[in-house]
Amino acid sequence: MPEYSVGEPVGLDLQRRDVHPLEEARSFKALLDLEEPKYSIEQIASKIGKPPAYVATRLKLTELAEVVVEEFYREEIGVGHALLLAKLPLDKQEEALKECFQEEWSATRDRKAKRIILPVRHLQAWIEQNILLVLKDAPFDKKDAHLIAIAGSCVDCPKRTGHNKLLFADLGKQDACTDPNCYQAKVDGHLAKTLAAKPTLVQISTGYQKPQEGSTALPRGKYVAIQEDKPKTKEDAQRPEYKVCKFTIEAIVAEGSGKGTTHKVCANPDCAVHHPKKQTSADDAKWKAERERERKQEAVARATGFRTLEAIGNAVPVRPMKRELLYVALMLAAKLDLPRVEIVAKLHHVSGQKEEETLSKTMQAYLRRAPEGTLTRLIMEMSILLRMASGQDSNRVLAEAAKDYSVNVDAIASNVRKDFAAREKAKAEKKADGKAVPVKTATAKLKKTA
Repeated sequence: MPEYSVGEPVGLDLQRRDVHPLEEARSFKALLDLEEPKYSIEQIASKIGKPPAYVATRLKLTELAEVVVEEFYREEIGVGHALLLAKLPLDKQEEALKECFQEEWSATRDRKAKRIILPVRHLQAWIEQNILLVLKDAPFDKKDAHLIAIAGSCVDCPKRTGHNKLLFADLGKQDACTDPNCYQAKVDGHLAKTLAAKPTLVQISTGYQKPQEGSTALPRGKYVAIQEDKPKTKEDAQRPEYKVCKFTIEAIVAEGSGKGTTHKVCANPDCAVHHPKKQTSADDAKWKAERERERKQEAVARATGFRTLEAIGNAVPVRPMKRELLYVALMLAAKLDLPRVEIVAKLHHVSGQKEEETLSKTMQAYLRRAPEGTLTRLIMEMSILLRMASGQDSNRVLAEAAKDYSVNVDAIASNVRKDFAAREKAKAEKKADGKAVPVKTATAKLKKTA
């Protein structure tokens, strides 16, 4: 590390071309730690002819985890990767380090994997998607310094992107927390504090899994959450979740997504508004028939959309190089939620467990093995799914894409309806005869005649 004497111009040794950024950062840190003379970031910046933001970001390199330091010294990662990793808590740096690379398998007989470093923007996108937690959505009071004593208030927290916008300028535009562990501890503290103040508050779970043993949270099937937004259509206005009743109470999410947030719910199984299946037998039969009709319509619509997306994918031409295609495909896949990852996996017959982390890794492995034509198709399919997830009308998004690729949606919808009708007929015959009836789908018939 360069040495400095009192009165010596700061940073003379740092002007060498061969100085490592980490050594430069440690030199800055040593100067700041001096008791006499006392240096500030601004003074160091002035001496070396750099802006204060440069010195501040370089200083973060002294907070790198040991495994990252080793990769940095071996030049496996660049200074851009290191600066991003240094802004994360130590326990998250190693996880994020893995996202700096991808494995590329050779076509030779030994089938060895070669580690390829990805662009800094890939790591940046991964951090924004998997680490940063937007504080405007936090259920706890960001100004409460006593919620978690060791953490203090979020207002002056150096791990908050909005606290030092120059340092975190490359990590999103929204004010966010870079420490998921601290964030979760505050959510848990907020939940405990709220329940202590309101011990009779109903606890609910938003997760789809079975509640943990001994949990007091009501599972999803035991309550109906009342929607605060106004219904967009007349059909929505008739749905139970847009109605209020005399049993409506306040509840807090104790498990699952949205933990710590409060909602209006109806948890009374005898409520005729939110649990209509408990009404008279005639009404019950009518309700069941209506739900079954809606279920069939939704199933037909999903199948039509699935086949339309498949037809669009088949129509996508092959042009870009595989390297660029793989990069775009991995970026898009990282933005998909679990239901849409399952759709893509089903489209390409990718088998795997339905847990989000496991299925995502399976899809990433599939993407890296896929040929250029398949990657091009995947990019189009995932782009359409992301547009559909952005709040736009799903049918319109599919219709526009289908038009661009000359896909006949009406023909697909007709085949889907024929398939469902054939299945219903087979079920009825099986129920009447007690024998299994083979079903030949309309699609199979269409292929046979083609």
